[in-house]
Order: sequence, then structure tokens, then C-alpha cells
Amino acid sequence: MSTPYEHAVEQLQQVATLLRSHYDDKVRFEEIIKQLSIPEHFHQTELTLTKDDGSEQKLPAYRSQHSHARGPYKGGIRFHPNVTVDEVKALSMWMTWKCAVTGIPFGGGKGGVAVDPRSLSDAELERVSRAYTDFIAPFIGSKVDVPAPDVNTDGRIMAWMVDEYKKVAVGRDPHPEAAFTGKPIELGGSEGRDEATGLGGVMVLDQLAEKLGWRSKQEVTVAIQGLGNVGYWFAHHAAERGYKIVAVSDSKGGVVVHKGLDPAATLSCKLEKGSVVDCYCVAGVCDVVHGRSITNDELLALDVDVLVPSALEGAITKENAAQVRAKVVIEMANGPVTPEADAVLHNKGVMVVPDVLANAGGVTTSYFEWQQNLAGEHWSHDAVITKLNAAMRLGFVDVWMMHLKYPKESLRMAAYLHAVKSVVDAVLN
Repeated sequence: MSTPYEHAVEQLQQVATLLRSHYDDKVRFEEIIKQLSIPEHFHQTELTLTKDDGSEQKLPAYRSQHSHARGPYKGGIRFHPNVTVDEVKALSMWMTWKCAVTGIPFGGGKGGVAVDPRSLSDAELERVSRAYTDFIAPFIGSKVDVPAPDVNTDGRIMAWMVDEYKKVAVGRDPHPEAAFTGKPIELGGSEGRDEATGLGGVMVLDQLAEKLGWRSKQEVTVAIQGLGNVGYWFAHHAAERGYKIVAVSDSKGGVVVHKGLDPAATLSCKLEKGSVVDCYCVAGVCDVVHGRSITNDELLALDVDVLVPSALEGAITKENAAQVRAKVVIEMANGPVTPEADAVLHNKGVMVVPDVLANAGGVTTSYFEWQQNLAGEHWSHDAVITKLNAAMRLGFVDVWMMHLKYPKESLRMAAYLHAVKSVVDAVLN
């Protein structure tokens, strides 16, 4: 099985094969594809964390800057013990394509520290955050590279990083608050950021339902794996628009309620009981009469119209892809469908809306935050959501048009074709 970075490069080569005929200067085209197969810059170091007990811990840390052809590098920072060179390089490449899909003027970046934040005290977590900021400060900036939260990082960590960056970037960056997004609102964060990724996915679902002729949303059944931030907001906005949410899950298992469940009541029950497994909710009333508990594997195999993996990478694999009965899979997590599973689903006629389109609402709203910071403005919630809807609509239309040009290819390949072409054209122009 290929590594994530090898898979990313392989994807790029597949796209290049289909795009080559679009360009007269084949030599220049091949040079650009070769350039795009590796990050423009890759930075790594070993941070030294002084623990509360005075001992020291060495932590590998990275920042990958893939392409600035369309604008400053953009991408999250993750704190996780499994962060590797290979993973960060792949994610930075995928971020380039994700930004290009919705037309926002950023290139791809990604960073991380190989650490388990659950093992750290708050004071230690702050020290790691500030040490990482000191490491990347010479390579980032409001017009150079704009990091954001990712796995195990959040607004609080961004606040520490902005504070540290302001200390080390004095006189160098006129807009230091714009060098990070995903900040708390009181520190320049954007309205709507928490819900943006999930909401953006529902905006894509709306457009896909229209293309597929699904006229009655009340008849469209949806199962969502993962009731974290992304999964919850997808469920909330989908239910609000009339879709029937029949199943949700968390790491311990899930529930199925064929009459449809109430996302807010289910989340409230999860917070009270620790898991959705014991929550069966209809119209805000939780009662075991209305549903039954299921495993995550059972959720993936439910006979529904739309399956939304929004929790983990690699949730749908070659081992369980054959059991998927949904008509559409919307990737709200990053990489929830493995390449081998992707081929199985495509051969079965299951349409997979790829993560680079489906969950692009987050980075799109990060772009809005960046714009607000540079202009010294603060937009209303309605203004942000209106702009998000326009961006997601444009991204979907562009991908769908490419899908119509290459009807034998998957929607994922259509998204990559559109994205890579946009970046190649930016380099040429």
C-alpha cells in the first residue's frame, strides 16, 4: 500500500495524463507537473519541550509549503503523535487542490508537531505552541503563509501562536493578526467559522441533489459517521433544510432512527451520556422506542441515499467498500475513503463527492477571515454565509462541468482535473 505522499503524487500523474492534451507546450507542462510533485519548501526541526517537572522532551516539527502559484500558502497545524514528513507533504499538496477547487487565492501548506496533546498540561501545551511558532515564524506571514487549526489544535492555540508571532515579527509583518486564521472572534476570528465546514458540505449536497433530480429533500435519507464539529453542523444544517438524518455515530458506536432524528437533541444526549449509542431522538424526545444502537461498521452499510464519513481517515476501505449501499458518499473528513475503496465504489456506481470539494467550506471561511484582518473589518454572520454559499456553488459548478467533459471519470478525478488545471494555468500566466 502506498504512503499518503506517494498516493498524492500518483494522483497528480493520473491527472496530468488526462490534462496533457489541453496544452500545446508539452515540455513546459511536464516541467510544471514535476514542480508540483514536490513541495516548494519543506522545513523541519526538533522542538525542545521543558515539561512541568523540569525534564525535557524532543518533538519533531514540520511545515510543508507546496505551491504559491495562486497565492500565499494556506493550511492547518496538527498536534498528533503520528505526524510525519510524508503525511505533512501529502496534506500540503491536497490543500493546494482544495484551495483551487473553490477559487480562493491560496496555495497549499501544512504543518504539525509529533506530540500527543492529551499527555500535556495546559502550560506544556502553550509552550509547545509558542515553540512551534518561533520555529515557523521566519517562513510565514500574512502575505506568505497563513496557518490555521487542524487536528488537536483550536482557537485557543491559535491565540497563543498569534501572540508569539507578534513578538517575533515586529517590523516585518504589517498585519500579524492576519498570519493565522481560526482565531477566537475577539482576536479577529470570523463569524460562522465553527459551522463553515459542515455547512459547506450541505451546500454541496443541495447542488448535487438538484443535478441528480432528488426533488423532495424529505425523502433523502442521510447517515453521518462522526458527530464532532463537522458532523454535527452537517447534520444540523441538512435537517434544517429538510433532509432526513436517520443515523449518526461517534467513536463508541451509533444510533439509527428510521423516522429521522433531531441533531441538536442527539448531541445534547451525547454530551449528557458520553456517547450517542444510548440516544434515540425524534423531535427532541429521547426514547429507546424510536431507534436502535448500531456499530460504526453497520452505519457504513446502511441502505441510505447519502453516507457522510466525517470522522476518521480511511474509514471506508477495500474490506468494507463492497458493503456500502448509499447512492452518494460525501467526504467530510479528510481522506475517509482509501484509494482501493474509491475504485470499488466507482465500479459500483456510487458517486463520491471528494473532500477537496465537500469540506472546503472551512478553508474558504479562513480566507474570509484573512480578508477581514487585512482590511481591518468584521463581517456579519449573514455576510460570511452568503459569501460561503457563492464560493461553494462556484466550486461545485466548475467540478461538475469537468465531470461532464470526462463522464467516465469519478467526481474526485473531475475535482482534481479542475484544481490542477487552475494551478498549472496560474504558473503559465
